[in-house]
Amino acid sequence: MTRFLLTTALVLPTVAFAAGGGSSNPPTQTNTTTTCKNGQVWSQSMQKCVNPQSGSLQDDELYQAAREFAYAGQHENTLNVLGEMSDPQDDRVLTYKGFSHRKMGDAALGNAYYRQAIAKNPDNLLARSYMGQGFVEAGDFVGAREQLLQIRARGGQGTWAETALLQAIETGTGYSY
Repeated sequence: MTRFLLTTALVLPTVAFAAGGGSSNPPTQTNTTTTCKNGQVWSQSMQKCVNPQSGSLQDDELYQAAREFAYAGQHENTLNVLGEMSDPQDDRVLTYKGFSHRKMGDAALGNAYYRQAIAKNPDNLLARSYMGQGFVEAGDFVGAREQLLQIRARGGQGTWAETALLQAIETGTGYSY
């Protein structure tokens, strides 16, 4: 019983963070970015690359592919994949739309998506971290610190979201993959 409670206590913060808009770890590189070309996504069930518009991929597969593209710096592919998800207002979708637009140079549009993601899910620590990093890049350290405080207030101490934003504030540079 004690082992079960300890395991549960260790796992629940990770689950709560994952529900907040993203995983605390970078995505594992898959065939989507190592084998597939022209924005195609690896379909595990079909064992081949498919177009995101094919209708053969579930939202979770599309989301993981979008994260993988985002971390690989393939932001157009990220946006194309996110466009195929069934709920364009899902806070995960809005978070990575914000991330991609910010990384492509449109901080204002990125912030608009982050704000939508946070309005939809105030506990989306990833959106808060990315928005805060964007504030650092724009020289708005007050805005960045406000997001850091929100992350901490929402139980995000020790998460990647907090660590990445704190590092950005300390170095004056946003997180680079």
